[in-house]
Amino acid sequence: MFELQSNDMINKIANSIADALTGIKDGSTVLIGGFGTAGIPNELIDGLIDQGARELTVVNNNAGNGDTGLAALLRTGRVSKIICSFPRQADSHVFDELYRSGEIELELVPQGNLAERIRAAGAGVGAFFTPTGFGTEMALKSDGSPKETRLINGKNYVLEYPIHGDVALIKAVTGDRWGNLVFRKAARNFGPVMAMAAKRTIATVHQIAELGQLDPEAIVTPGIFVSQIVRIDHKATIGGGFKK
Repeated sequence: MFELQSNDMINKIANSIADALTGIKDGSTVLIGGFGTAGIPNELIDGLIDQGARELTVVNNNAGNGDTGLAALLRTGRVSKIICSFPRQADSHVFDELYRSGEIELELVPQGNLAERIRAAGAGVGAFFTPTGFGTEMALKSDGSPKETRLINGKNYVLEYPIHGDVALIKAVTGDRWGNLVFRKAARNFGPVMAMAAKRTIATVHQIAELGQLDPEAIVTPGIFVSQIVRIDHKATIGGGFKK
């Protein structure tokens, strides 16, 4: 016999980022939310740097900006592979240096395919056909061999597989102790699908709401997909306002 945990006992609020990140293993696949600099969980990334896991595969839309956040994680040398859509930007010098020196592996994925591969993992889809990438290098496997293709209703498609995560690190604006999450505008981006695709999801929030305070229609990610949340403070930016 086992005893179900009652709703009154569920509390997913972690005492600290360090506590929330405990147990992330070497070789993990880490899904990191964010689109450019919008919705990047910088505090969790910094915590992962301190936590020390190595040989990580990181999944993000980009490959880091400047010298902070994801770029700082890459600079530690503990990321062996990155799966992303836009690795090169004006300030992606950390990734550029690592890639040109052969210190990091890149799997380049068109943005729509990236989102759908993550969503497929969360939805239990075994694989799917997409026209995106057909006839290009995107239709080749990492070893250079062609991916499976199929002609469907007169159009050519490429077979793509889900991207599963061992852990997802995402950023929301508000959550409650059951783990329900509300996001802020563009900071929502990849967070919801990553939460569904990972075995374990850790989210930062700026506010902790009381149970029942969140409008059910506004909850984007239900607590069933969230393992732990950590409250963080707003940080003022140089241009004024708050860093979201």
